[in-house]
Amino acid sequence: MAPIARLLVVEDEVKVATFIKKGLETQSYSVDVAYDGREGKRLFSSDAYDLIVLDVNLPFLSGLELAEYIRSKNASLPILMLTALDTTTDKLLGFEAGADDYLVKPFEFLELIARVKALLRRHSGPADGRKQKLQFADLELDLDAKVARRQGDVIELTAREFTLLDYLMQNPGRVVSRIDIAQHVWDINFDTGTNVIDVYVNYLRNKVDKPYNQKLIHTVIGMGYVLKDK
Repeated sequence: MAPIARLLVVEDEVKVATFIKKGLETQSYSVDVAYDGREGKRLFSSDAYDLIVLDVNLPFLSGLELAEYIRSKNASLPILMLTALDTTTDKLLGFEAGADDYLVKPFEFLELIARVKALLRRHSGPADGRKQKLQFADLELDLDAKVARRQGDVIELTAREFTLLDYLMQNPGRVVSRIDIAQHVWDINFDTGTNVIDVYVNYLRNKVDKPYNQKLIHTVIGMGYVLKDK
């Protein structure tokens, strides 16, 4: 029998927190609740969790600040961020702070469960037989050390940029759509009204391609992006 996943919910609205906790417990998860960012930080620091459900607007310590703190201590712990703010800028701030997924209030509980299960599944461990070092042209990605190099130069990437590059390098020569990227890199349903993915591809290009003569990340108009060396 698989061990019970332990979840921490950080939500200052008591009714919402209670609703989420009871619902997650019906799925056989073990759930702790914190009603402000400071208490969330204390619980995270004192116990081991498999996933964090984190509201953005919290007393004492904001969800963005708490996400950044969690990321500084644990680079792989999945964070699902809840917020009433749904602009592209808001989402970018959440992802930059370390969120893995983003759910806008109000939300359907079944949607929350689907996101939680997807994040836990994705972070349950490395896939069997998966290479831990990827190579494409003069670009290298070390999945164990979390280091990217090109022509021997170390490229400083955020966690989200690293995951995006990982996905592209797992699919060299294949055109990947924005929907593909949304599902595999963010575990989110594609929102046609946001350009978050395009922004991150641009971030990645500035680091991986711009300093070098040969460009590897290419746009296929109307279809998506492809990693190729021609």
